[in-house]
Amino acid sequence: MTLVLDASVAVYAALAEDGFAEFDGEQLIAPPLMWSEARSVLHELVWRREVTAQDGEMAFTQLERAPVSKTDHDELGREAWRIANEMGWAKTYDAEYLALAFLSDCRLVTTDARLHRATGQLGFVVSPAEL
Repeated sequence: MTLVLDASVAVYAALAEDGFAEFDGEQLIAPPLMWSEARSVLHELVWRREVTAQDGEMAFTQLERAPVSKTDHDELGREAWRIANEMGWAKTYDAEYLALAFLSDCRLVTTDARLHRATGQLGFVVSPAEL
């Protein structure tokens, strides 16, 4: 099964001792912006001293080696724009993950409770526990 991972899940997995093993057997994809968002979160965690520099480096390495395919789509930007309009969002970042899942006919996995609640009615946004 194909799953779109958002940055919240990528950070969670990158910081986990077993990395992305939870998703073994799944085809993992993400829009190109996922890596920038996840690296930014990891760097901020180190900067705030919520994660040690050593753990941050380990997580960075796991993220860069993640078994996730950087996936773009010709209609990704347009679909993200449409979804952001429909959801009433000013920004399109979260909408890119939704758009990729919609265009790829698969589920989006997130640990972002706000995103999960806001998109529950769509039927294809799940948490890792719901897999």
